[in-house]
Amino acid sequence: MASSPPSESHWRFTTVPGFFYQSEPTTDASTFDYASSNFGLIPRPYPTDTTAPEVETKTPWERFAHHIRSLNHTADENTCYKVLFLGRHGEGYHNVAEREYGTVEWDRHYSLLPGTSTITFTDARLTETGKSQARTAHSTWAQQIKTGIPIPESFYVSPLNRCLETAHITFSGLGVQGTEPFRPLVKELLRETIGQHTCDSRSSKSAIEAEYPLYRIEPGFTETDELYDPLLRESNSARDKRFRDLLQDIFTNDGMVFLSLTAHSGAITSLLNVLGHRRFDLETGGVIPVLVRGEKVEGKLPDMKVEPWFGVPT
Repeated sequence: MASSPPSESHWRFTTVPGFFYQSEPTTDASTFDYASSNFGLIPRPYPTDTTAPEVETKTPWERFAHHIRSLNHTADENTCYKVLFLGRHGEGYHNVAEREYGTVEWDRHYSLLPGTSTITFTDARLTETGKSQARTAHSTWAQQIKTGIPIPESFYVSPLNRCLETAHITFSGLGVQGTEPFRPLVKELLRETIGQHTCDSRSSKSAIEAEYPLYRIEPGFTETDELYDPLLRESNSARDKRFRDLLQDIFTNDGMVFLSLTAHSGAITSLLNVLGHRRFDLETGGVIPVLVRGEKVEGKLPDMKVEPWFGVPT
């Protein structure tokens, strides 16, 4: 007798508050400095402190990591907890241009161009300021490693160059597992809002492999950018759906607990929205950690109301 096919299931996500300042409604995103605030870790006791060996000598990060692993150890088979370190790329030349021309003119005209006589916008690269911001992230990680921060067990990165370089500067040379050598996984869906803006079109797979030969590229990654459309731009709701799909993929296929994702402002906005986190705008080069509870539930992934992509502004 043939067995019945497995029932469909999907992940439902919630942000667990009370662990990072960024999830608290009283924290002002415009003035918060992750680098001087232990990435936002709230100093507090945990119920699992009594089960941590030599707890009196443990750092806040070590007690936090013990608590998260304990949550997973005692959770039922359909529940898991992950900590996502979401990092925004450093300043790119497109960010400089938008400040110079203003957002209205940038969206209406300049963002549609490959660049100017002095600046290239297509798959925009980091400015010297952007590289410095990534070095700040590197030094922040190095300092936090000394205090016991859980090292990401998986590293994901957007295929756009400003993220590829930010991740390289941030994590290479930290001297911890996963960074020697640093070999993140390039994920197509982790990119910025798709379409129109040339800065959000990616380089070819061959070009990425040539510049970052140690990076791993996910299966199915096409040679040319088949998602970019010069005439249409992805709506916010369509972007949210894309990141909901990405999180379904990661939670289904990655059993690790501590993950790093190097992405973009729009990408992180959608990730936080899908995770049920409050909006928290990051400065270029900024990092926000999020404790996520994933619950596997039976049934198909619910449909989302998605607004259509929109045309070139006039």
